[in-house]
Order: sequence, then C-alpha cells, then structure tokens
Amino acid sequence: MLLFLVIAPLAAGALGFAFPDNRRRPIFLLVAALPHAAGVAAAWARPVAPALGGTLALDPLGKIAITTASALFLVCAMYAQGYLHRREDRDNRVLVGGLGVLLAAMTAVGLSQHLGLLWVTIEITTLSTAPLIYFNHNPRSLEAAWKYLLVCSLGIALALLGTFFLALSGAAPGGPRSLLLADLVQGGHLLSRPWVRTAFVFLLVGYGTKMGLAPLHGWKPDAYGEAPGILGALLSGAVTNFAFLAIARVFQVCRAAGEAAFAREALVAMGLLSMALAAVFLVGQRDLKRMLAYSSVEHMGILALGLGLGGTAAAGAFFHSLNNGLSKGVLFLAAGNIHRSYGSKVIDDVRGAARRLPVSGSLFLAGFLALAGTPPFSPFWSQFTILDGAFRAGRWAVAALFLLLLATVFVGMGATVLRAVQGDPAGAPERPGMGDTWYTAGPPLLLMGALLLLGVWLPAGLGELLHSAARLVAGGQP
Repeated sequence: MLLFLVIAPLAAGALGFAFPDNRRRPIFLLVAALPHAAGVAAAWARPVAPALGGTLALDPLGKIAITTASALFLVCAMYAQGYLHRREDRDNRVLVGGLGVLLAAMTAVGLSQHLGLLWVTIEITTLSTAPLIYFNHNPRSLEAAWKYLLVCSLGIALALLGTFFLALSGAAPGGPRSLLLADLVQGGHLLSRPWVRTAFVFLLVGYGTKMGLAPLHGWKPDAYGEAPGILGALLSGAVTNFAFLAIARVFQVCRAAGEAAFAREALVAMGLLSMALAAVFLVGQRDLKRMLAYSSVEHMGILALGLGLGGTAAAGAFFHSLNNGLSKGVLFLAAGNIHRSYGSKVIDDVRGAARRLPVSGSLFLAGFLALAGTPPFSPFWSQFTILDGAFRAGRWAVAALFLLLLATVFVGMGATVLRAVQGDPAGAPERPGMGDTWYTAGPPLLLMGALLLLGVWLPAGLGELLHSAARLVAGGQP
C-alpha cells in the first residue's frame, strides 16, 4: 500500500508527460488524485505495514500531512479541468506531468523514516515544482522560478549538512550509527549533544527555508505571485506542511538526546519572528497573491510556535497544518478566478468581486475569515488550542504577542480583502467569459464546506490522530 501511494501518482505523471492531446491531458491529474485518495482512505480504515525494512512507514505525523495533501490535490485536480480548458493557449504537458511527480514526492516525504531519504525526497519536491512556476512563460514567472530553485536549493544544501552532523552525533562507540528515525530516538541518550544541537540549527534553517519561515522566506512572494492558482494552493497548503513535518521529525531526535529545551526556544523565536514580519508586509499590501504569500509566512510561524510550545499547542499545530492547507486551497483557487476575470491581481484594478463573481468573491472573503481564526471555522479551534497551550506552559508574554500579531494580520489582510470584494465592479477591467463555473467555483466551495464541518464537528479518529502526533513529537499528554 505504501509503495502504491508513491507509484500511482508517479505513473499518472509519466502518462501525462507522454500523452499528446493538450486538451485532454488534464484528466491525468484525476488519474493521479483518485487512486491516491482511495489509498489514503484505505490507510485510515486499517493499519498499513511498513515497507522496505521500515524505511517507509505511515506514522501519525505522515498521516496528517499526506491526508491534507491528498485532499487538496484531488480538489485542485477537479479545478484544473476547468482552469486548463480556459488556458488552452498554454502547453500544459509540464504542469500536468510535474504535478503528478510532486504528489509522489510529497507522499514519499511523509512516509520516509530515514532522514537521508527524507532529504532526497524534499529535494525532489523542489526540482519538480520549479518548472511549474514558469507556466505563464513571462519574465516575471521565469525570475520567480529561478529564485525559488536557488533559494530552496541553498536551504536544502544546509539541511544536507545538518543531516551529516546528525549522523556524526551517533558515530561514537555505542551510538546508533543509523539515520533511521526509530534508531536515533531509541539511542538518543548515546548521541553527542553538541553535534545534535549543531545539526538542529542547520536543519531548522534548511527546512525552514523550504517551509518559508522568516527571514528565510524570500522566494515566497514571487513564487506564489507568479505561479498558477493550482500550484500556489499546493505550495502553500501542502508542500510547506512536509517541510514542517521534516522539522518535527528532527525535533523528535533532539528531544530524545536531551536537547528539547534548546530546540523549543529556537522554534518559538522563529515562529514569532515569522508572524511579526508577515504582519508588517500584510498591512497595506496591494497584490492579492503576494498577500497570500505573506499570510503563508505567518501561518508557518504559527506552526513553528505551536511545535515549540509543546503539549496542547503541539496538537493544535498539527491540526492547524490541516486547516491551513484547506484554507489556502480556498483562497488561492478563488484568487485565481478573480485574477482571470479582472486580468489583474492588484486591488487598484479589482473591486466588487462579490458582485461580478458571486461564488468566488464570497469564497475569497469567507476563506480569509476562516484563515484569520473566525468561528465557527476550524482554524479558530487550532489557533485557540495553540493559545491555550501557551497559557498552560506559563508563557504569558508569548501568548500576548501571539494575540497582538493575529490582530494586526487580521486588520492588514481584512483591508485588502474587503477592498477587492466590496464595491461596484463597474469600470474595473473585465475579461469576457471568465465568470464562475462548476469546475472553477465548485472545488473551493468543497474545501470551504470542509472547514465549516471541522469547525463544528471533529471526528474522533482525527482527534486521536492529532493527540498521537503531539505525543510522538513533544511527549507527555497533550
């Protein structure tokens, strides 16, 4: 089953590359998404045995990340049937094939229990994504693709050094001499603590670059701003979750080696820094997609903060990784619809979106309210859980700063979103034939429904999975 989850989307991507018909090629995105979603559902129904000698396994952390990615990819595959039909002027071979490879690579990251394999698969997500950013074939998308490739590759190079240092930490007599996560955690007391601490710094910077934590986020505004809406949704809502998962796995090793306190403080500091920087750039932001990029920086900071606080907050962080993925799917797909209708993503040109595009405009507003933590949507509960964890840990200053930054972001994003959604669209630029359809408005509506459902009812199985993930990483009872 685990190998199937990787091979099925990879095979669909290969077929997408080989298929000659540009108009019918998007169907291979569904060919990748549907078997993958079925396999993930089967993994929820019954336990799945590890593969390749324990190198691949589906633990609670991987299950959360892969489930989020699979659901988001399925919705994006549905959306692509209408989106790519409207973009018949572009050859979609690279986009369709590359997205299949990306889904396979993300799944491999979630399943990897060997930190060397984890590094390789994360690098594959970078290499498979960079060409897709260039889909629009203009100078700005080319610059964004190169910036993404160079900055993320630099971060991954630092993560490779961190992986080497982690291997050195267990090279002493009696050490685990292995990069399997289970061996490192079991032999944590035998690891060299200075090497573990050094490794964590390099791995946090390396994978933090891929995740988009400040001040390592330089690629995000350009990449998210120029990428197609489908890719923006997957980058912000899925790929970054796997970078977060990699940091969480390294944190497991640090805790086993007795370096949890050092790692926690580093995560809390980077989390608050990311939120603060995002708040600065979100106030007065005039580009809708760049606004979503800085919003992603903020929410990656929230994930790091929750993991660093531990306990209840760690459970909230894993729940928030799911909620952020669904919310970003709503916002990027709705923003893509607005962009095509107006021919612009700048709020000087976009106004009255709720009147011109009743479904997409309303979804853009609702998606913002959900992501900002407004009840009854599920991000409210994940952010509240992290806040509760800060109070339980006695981190009053952290909790106060967390609330202040959330309020600042709410005001900054709200001003931009309301200017785009409200008002009269008369006189604004308009591209004929780019209104809402079932293919373009239906998929983000499904995600919005999921956010509302999870806000009023949390399935018992999901709740237990979140608690299991928190216990696995942070220890204790969340």
